[in-house]
Amino acid sequence: MEQELTLVTAPGSLEGRLGETLRAALEGRTVRFHREGESLENRRVLFAFSLPENGVSAGLWGFLGWLRDHRGCLCGSVGGVVIDGAGDLYTKAAGRELILAASMAGCTFPGRPLTEATGGLQNFAVQARNGGCDLPTAYRRAVSDLAARVTGFAPPRRERPGVLALHASSRATSNTLDLWGRVRERLEGDCAIREIGLRNGTLEDCAGCPYTTCLHFGERGGCFYGGVMVQEVFPALREADAVVLLCPNYNDALSANLTAAVNRLTALYRAASFEDKAVFAIVVSGYSGGDIVASQVVSALCVNKGFWLPPGSILMETANDAGAAMRLPGIGERLERFAENMRCQIKAL
Repeated sequence: MEQELTLVTAPGSLEGRLGETLRAALEGRTVRFHREGESLENRRVLFAFSLPENGVSAGLWGFLGWLRDHRGCLCGSVGGVVIDGAGDLYTKAAGRELILAASMAGCTFPGRPLTEATGGLQNFAVQARNGGCDLPTAYRRAVSDLAARVTGFAPPRRERPGVLALHASSRATSNTLDLWGRVRERLEGDCAIREIGLRNGTLEDCAGCPYTTCLHFGERGGCFYGGVMVQEVFPALREADAVVLLCPNYNDALSANLTAAVNRLTALYRAASFEDKAVFAIVVSGYSGGDIVASQVVSALCVNKGFWLPPGSILMETANDAGAAMRLPGIGERLERFAENMRCQIKAL
């Protein structure tokens, strides 16, 4: 029996192109509109919002605020996001903010959970060419595909899941590694854990090889530039059920080596799906901005590379001096909850 899809949107969002697209894409599906005050727990949810050209939607930002105030309001739900923009900017930024907020509120997201439409629909040019259709049709097909994946998604769980942790930090001074060490201790009895440091040696960033070159090497499990990515990360990732990025926040961005590693995953992604692999992260900021780095993890690995995003999958803490993270008030309880959530999300009961 097909699962009912709950549509969450803002007043006025369905009056233009977004409404027309949703009506066509969801035709034949069982769809109900969410009403204010109704529970959103244990549902299959499609969040759909339109943006003006300046990117500021009162309805969307009001809903974001509500999500951030109501942790757990999406417990047990699986979601997808559609953002329809009047201009060429802000759609992805709005989408990843919504995904992060909903994840923190308890929502699970399958890989590639965002369908965005820019003003002229030029972001669908490749899909339209590959599908032999016009841009609006490619947009409708993308929304229909997203709805099908949301209603059909079942988080994969293993008896003894494999976990790959990637970092580029110094063990002697890293608060991020300190926190991960405590989480790892709590998981080792149930998970097969591998940790790879990207700090030593040279990690070549992706240089944007032609598609055919990237595909050629990816199909053989490699990449033109070789190195630690091909020798260690690719084989470990193929075997893993979850990846954990350990992210110190130095400049409100993923560190250079982690960014390079994510970019280099393109070769493997072209040849193999990551849809059965979960993404988690531990983000430690010296001052502020952990949410910025967390949204980059969401965008890079879930939205773009197709890893599925469990609820509460990103732990964000603020600590500056070496060792300070483990002295934060309540950190032991938060680490316990984070580790237990990881276990529950990827291990078969």
